[in-house]
Amino acid sequence: MRLQVVKSKNAASLYVVKSIFENGKRSSKVVEKLGTFAELQKKLDGDDPIEWGKKYVDQLNKKEKEQKLEVLVKYSPTKQILINEQRSFNGGYLFLQHIYHELGLPKICKTISNNYKFNFNLDSILSRLIYGRIIFPASKLATNDLSKEFIEQPNFELQHIYRALEVISKESDFIQSELYNNSLNVYNRKKSILYYDCTNYFFEIEQENGLKQYGVSKEHRPNPIVQMGLFMDSDGIPLAFCINKGNTNEQVTLKPLEEKIISDFKLSKFVVCTDAGLASTANRKFNNTKNRSFITTQSVKKLKKHLKEWALDPTGWRLRGSDKTFHITELDKEKDIKKIFYKERWIKEDGLEQKLIVTFSLKYKNYQATIRNRQVEKAQNTIDKNPTKLKKYNANDYKRFITKSHCTADGEAADKEILGIDTSLIENEAIYDGFYAVCTNLEEDASAIINVNQKRWEIEECFRIMKSEFKARPVYLQRDDRIEAHFTTCFISLMIYRLLEKKLEEKFTCNDIISTLKGMNFYEIKGEGYIPTYTRTDLTDALHDAFGFRTDLQIVNNKTMKKLLKGTQK
Repeated sequence: MRLQVVKSKNAASLYVVKSIFENGKRSSKVVEKLGTFAELQKKLDGDDPIEWGKKYVDQLNKKEKEQKLEVLVKYSPTKQILINEQRSFNGGYLFLQHIYHELGLPKICKTISNNYKFNFNLDSILSRLIYGRIIFPASKLATNDLSKEFIEQPNFELQHIYRALEVISKESDFIQSELYNNSLNVYNRKKSILYYDCTNYFFEIEQENGLKQYGVSKEHRPNPIVQMGLFMDSDGIPLAFCINKGNTNEQVTLKPLEEKIISDFKLSKFVVCTDAGLASTANRKFNNTKNRSFITTQSVKKLKKHLKEWALDPTGWRLRGSDKTFHITELDKEKDIKKIFYKERWIKEDGLEQKLIVTFSLKYKNYQATIRNRQVEKAQNTIDKNPTKLKKYNANDYKRFITKSHCTADGEAADKEILGIDTSLIENEAIYDGFYAVCTNLEEDASAIINVNQKRWEIEECFRIMKSEFKARPVYLQRDDRIEAHFTTCFISLMIYRLLEKKLEEKFTCNDIISTLKGMNFYEIKGEGYIPTYTRTDLTDALHDAFGFRTDLQIVNNKTMKKLLKGTQK
C-alpha cells in the first residue's frame, strides 16, 4: 500500500491505494480515502497531511505484514522434547479475566492490600482461585498447581494462598459491597425483586467445631455441615451471602443479611421472595413495611382448616385474561394442560394482613402424580427384593409409603414383620396434586405475583452450580476463616459466571460453557506464539463475539497474545 495525492481544479485529495493484478494486468485499487488536503490540515491542527499520511500507510503495511506472517517451525522425529517443559496452556480463563477486571476486583484487592502488611499479590491469588474454581475446581493445594495451566503463570506460593484466605475472610463484607457497586457499571441489575434461600455444605470429617456443626442436611449426609444464605436479583445474579453454623435455624438468617444489604448496598425498596421454609411470621413482618414487601410460598397442607377447604374447593377458579370462573374437575386434559388457574383472598393471621393466592395446574398435577408413582414403585421393589434396606428416612423419601405390621389381615399375630404399601397415604397426598400457594402483602395482580415466584428456581440453580460444577463441597478446610474465604471465592465465581451467561445471551448450558472454557488450550511455539488446539464451535464463536477479541486464529503470535492479555485486564 502507498499514499497517493490526486489533484483536481479546486482541491487535492489523499488516498491509500494498493497495487493488484487483475486478468494478468497490473492496476491500482483505492483502499481508503483519507480526505482533502484542507480537511486533513484542519483535523491535524496544522500538521503536514502528507507526512501524516505516509506514517498512516506505514502502520497499515506493518499490520498487514503481521497478519500475513507465516510461521515455519522445524521438528525432528529423533530429537526428544525438553524435560519438564510445559508446552500446553489454557486460555479459556481470559473471558473470565475480562469480567474480573470489569468488576474492578484488582482495585478492590489493592485497597485491601493497602490496609495490611504482606508480601504477596492478593489480586493474583484471588483471580487464580476464581478461575480455578470455575474451570479446574479442586482443593487449594491442587489449585496452586493447576494455576500453572494458564497462559499467565502464577507469581505466588502455596503458603501465600492460605495467608490470603485469612485476609479474604476478614474483608468478605467489603468485597461484597464493592462488587455490588462495581457490577452496576457492568450490568443493568434488577434490584426491585430479591430472592433469598439457604443451603448447606458438608465436610469430610465427623468432628464438630466452630462453623462445622451437625444439622439438618439437605443432602441427608451424616456429616457436619455449614450453612449458606444467598440473596440474588431477579436476573439470577448473586447479590450477597452469609455463612452460619450448620445447626442454625435458617429462618433467622434472613434478617441480618437483609439488614446488611440495606446498610452496605444502600437498597431500601424491594420485594423479598422466599420459599416456605424461610417464611416465618417474623420474616414476613420484617418485610411488611412501607418500602419492602414479601412473596413467599405457602404449604396448602399446613393451612388452617377453613382456608384449606377454600383452597381445595374445585369451584371459583379464574384464568388470566378471562372473566369466567372455572370448575377444575371439568377441565380439558389436553386443551387446558398448560394453563394456570388461580383464586385469591386476603387473610389476617398473627396480626399480619396478607393475600393468599392458590394456583392449580393440570401439568403440575400430572408431574406430582408421576413422581409419587415412581416412589411407590420403588417402595414395592424394596419390599420384594431388599427389605433390609429399610432404615431411617426423611419426609419425602419413597420409604414413607412402606407400612410395617406384626399382625395378619385377620388380626392374628404374625410370625415375622409384614411389609406393605400405605394406600391411604397415597390417596391423601393425591388430594393436593396440582395445587400451589403463595402469600404476599402486595396488592398487585395475582398472575404477576405468580410469575415473580416462579423465578425462584434460579436461586436453586445457583446452589446447584456451586455444588456440582464448582465442586464447592465437600469442604476440606478446617479453620473458620478459611471456610468463609472459600465461600467468598465461590460467591465471586458464581457472579462472574452468571455475568458470562448474560454476555452469551443465555443461549448455552452451564456444562457446555465450562467444558468449553476448560478445553480452550493452546500449544506454545517458543519465540513465535500460540496455536489453538481446541475445536472451533458456535460457542467459541459466541465467546469471541461477546468479548471483542479472537483466539481462534491459526496462530496467535506473541505480539498479538501480549496485546490480547493486556486487553482483558482493562
